[in-house]
Amino acid sequence: MKNPKKLIEVATGREVADLVFKNANVVNVFTGEILPADVAVSDGWIAGVGQYSGKQEIDCTDKYLCPGFIDAHLHIESTMVLPAELVRMVLPSGTTTMIVDPHEIVNVCGAQGMQFMLNASENLPCNLYFMLPSSVPATPFETAGADFTAADMAPFVGHPRVLGLGEVMCFTDVVGGGDVILEKLAQLSPRPVDGHAPGLTGKSLQAYAAAGVKTEHEGTTFAEALEKARAGLAILVREGSAAHNLAAIVGGLVDNDLPTNRFMFCTDDKHLDDIARDGHIRWNVKLAIELGMKPVNAIRMASWNAAVEYGLADVGAIAPGYKADIVLLSSLKQVEIDAVYKDGIEARQALQNIPAFDAEKAQPRVMQSVKAPKVTAEMLALPVNGKTDVIDMVPYQLVTNHLREEVPTQNGLFVPNETYTKLCVVERHGKNGNLVVAPLKGYGIVGGALATSVAHDSHNIIAAGDNDADIAKAINQLSKIGGGYVLVKNGAIAGQVPLPVAGLMSTAPATEVERATHKIIKKASAMGIPYYVDPFISLSFLALPVIPSIRLTDKGLFNVDTFELI
Repeated sequence: MKNPKKLIEVATGREVADLVFKNANVVNVFTGEILPADVAVSDGWIAGVGQYSGKQEIDCTDKYLCPGFIDAHLHIESTMVLPAELVRMVLPSGTTTMIVDPHEIVNVCGAQGMQFMLNASENLPCNLYFMLPSSVPATPFETAGADFTAADMAPFVGHPRVLGLGEVMCFTDVVGGGDVILEKLAQLSPRPVDGHAPGLTGKSLQAYAAAGVKTEHEGTTFAEALEKARAGLAILVREGSAAHNLAAIVGGLVDNDLPTNRFMFCTDDKHLDDIARDGHIRWNVKLAIELGMKPVNAIRMASWNAAVEYGLADVGAIAPGYKADIVLLSSLKQVEIDAVYKDGIEARQALQNIPAFDAEKAQPRVMQSVKAPKVTAEMLALPVNGKTDVIDMVPYQLVTNHLREEVPTQNGLFVPNETYTKLCVVERHGKNGNLVVAPLKGYGIVGGALATSVAHDSHNIIAAGDNDADIAKAINQLSKIGGGYVLVKNGAIAGQVPLPVAGLMSTAPATEVERATHKIIKKASAMGIPYYVDPFISLSFLALPVIPSIRLTDKGLFNVDTFELI
C-alpha cells in the first residue's frame, strides 16, 4: 500500500530511502529523454528521481533504468502453464505487468474458469490485470464448453483487477448492431474495450470503432494498422509464436516517421520455449530498435503507452509515486537485462515465495474437462468427388487461404500425402460428439499424427496426420491424459504433454513444461512439417472461425469471409 507521507519524507531528503539506484541513465517516458540521475525507492514505490542516498545503494554507472515492461494483451493459457509459473518465466526478462484475456479457459469452463484465473493469479510478484471475455462462444458455428453472458460477467465487473472488456471477436455482430454484444459493451462502458477485427475496413471499421471498441491487435500489415489507428483505435503490435506482425507495423512507423503514442506491444500467444530463448516483451523492444525505432520510443510502447490506454495510474514510468517496477539494462540498444525489480525487490528474491498450485482447490469442471467420444479410424473417412474445399496455410501468419482443388483419393475417399494433410476436429465438451474432417495444405506431416485440446477458441480436439489409424490413436490418447499435446509416429505414442487444467494448462513447473514442449515440437518438426510452422500452435488456430479465410470447427468447414458454414 502506498504511503504518501513517507514518500514525501524520502523525496524531500528528510528521510533516507530504502534503496537507491545510483548514477543511472534514466529513461523518461514523458519527455523522451535519457537523464543521468539517482532513483530513490521506499516501501516498493519510487519516491524521487534526482540525487539521493539510501540504506542500500546499487551502482548503475553506464547502465540504463527503464520502467517494467507491459504485455498489453495475452492469453496465459497459450503458454500452457498456470499464472504463477508464467510469472517465473517472464519477470526475469523485464515483464512486470500483464493484461490478460482468459477467454480460452472461459470458453471451456465459463464463469468458473474466470474465477479460477483470478484466484490463481493473486499475490504474485507481477501485476496481473484481466479483461472479461466478450465472445464466449466466439460464434454460433462451433460447440463451446460454456456461455459467458452479460449476466455471468456482472459479478466480476467490480473486481479491482478487472479492467474492461476482452477482445470483441464477433465483429460482424457489432457491425450488425447485435443486441447481445451491445449489452456487453454498455455494461463495461466507459472502460477499455479490446478489439479483434482482422481485415475490417471502410465503413464497417468506422462502425466497429463507433460502438466503443478501443484497441486492435489483429493487423498484419502497416496499411491495415494505419487505417485502424486513423479510426481512433490504439494498436497493439503483436509478436508471438505464430503471429509475427511487428516488422511490418514498426517498419511502417519508422519509414513514415509517425508518432508512436497510440502503439504498444503484446504477445497474444507465445510459447514457453520462445520466452525461454528470447525473453518476453523485451524481445518486441529489441526487434523494434533493430528496425530503426528510437530506443526511448520502443520502451514507451512497452510501458507507458499501455499504462495510459488501460488506465493503470501507478505503472509504466520511472517517476515519483509510481511502483518501483524497474528494469536495469546493461545495453539499451540490445535490451540486455542486468536485473529486474518488482516493487523494489530483485526478481530472484521476489520469485522465491510463490506458493505451489493446490489442485484440491480447483473445481471439477476445471480439472475434468475432456469428454470426447472414442474415435476409430473408420470414423475419419472423407468422401471426395472432384474439386473440394481445402484449407491452405499462409507461412508466418494466422490467416489462411480458401482453395478449391483436387486432392488425392482412393475408392472415392481422401488419402493424405506430403502435400495434403487430413485435419480433424472432435467436440470434447460432452455435448454432441461432433467429428469433422477436411484437407489441409501446407502442414506436411509424414508418418504419423498429432492432436491437441488447445484449439482456439472453443478448444475442441484438433488433430492432423497422414493416416487414419495414427490420427485416431492421437485423439484417444489425448482423452486419456485429460487434454494437452500428443504425437503419434508409425503407430506408437512418440510424445505427450498433459494439460489437465481445462485441457489447456499444466500443473507442472514451467521449466518442465518448456522442456517437454520443446522435445515434442522437435520430434513433430522432424516429421516433414515446414520450419516456419509451429506444429501445435499453428494447428490450434485452424479451428478459430474469426480469422480469415477458412477454418474447421466441430460443425464443419467455415468460410470466415462470408461468415457461414460451407
